[in-house]
Amino acid sequence: MGIRTHGARFQFVVSEPIKIDIWSDIACPWCYIGKRNLEGGIAALGDDAPEVEIEYHSFELAPDTPVDFEGSEVDFLAKHKGLPAERVQQMLQHVTGVAANAGLDYDFGALQHTKTLKAHELLHFAKSHGLQLELSERLFRAYFTEGRHVGRIDELVELAAEVGLDADAARGALESGRYADAVQADLAQAVAYGVNGVPFFVFEGKYGVSGAQPAEVFSQVLTQVAGERDEAAA
Repeated sequence: MGIRTHGARFQFVVSEPIKIDIWSDIACPWCYIGKRNLEGGIAALGDDAPEVEIEYHSFELAPDTPVDFEGSEVDFLAKHKGLPAERVQQMLQHVTGVAANAGLDYDFGALQHTKTLKAHELLHFAKSHGLQLELSERLFRAYFTEGRHVGRIDELVELAAEVGLDADAARGALESGRYADAVQADLAQAVAYGVNGVPFFVFEGKYGVSGAQPAEVFSQVLTQVAGERDEAAA
């Protein structure tokens, strides 16, 4: 088996996968960077990489955001963080540079800020059909590089279909709110873990890694977890 990522497939040798639970928000620029860095950390281990099983969990950075926010990302962050627009622009330039180093082409000028609740519901729908990793990648790219509106159901259904999900079933799930409770359960678990920022990675249910750490950090954590598992099995 292997881990599905944005275009590569890594082959591993360990029979039991290491579980990685990730709390993230589609509207979080550091979450997309963290995703790439995790993938890079796995790839860097080469033939020594353990098999991993990744599951994404919901987190809303700004739950009071309207679906159709009037204004730019600079406008939103200036109000949300209480910072001058010039400072926000500097912050976005910085994160754009970090993203570029991770191979991501952010376009904050085109970005359409929105509430991500329905996107999280769609991720749970995708998980039930074995396509959560593919959809998470598609949603991140749509939001940060393509300027797509990931808060509207019509747009979300189109993105779901692009990764192989049934469009009518996706629409039905979103319009019915079928996965709303699953989203709330994720949010509650984040509170229980003490998570107040994302991305937040939990390895094997016991090791937490906060933030978009460099790829080598993820390599080290995976090596440690795999080593501890080997020692326990010996």
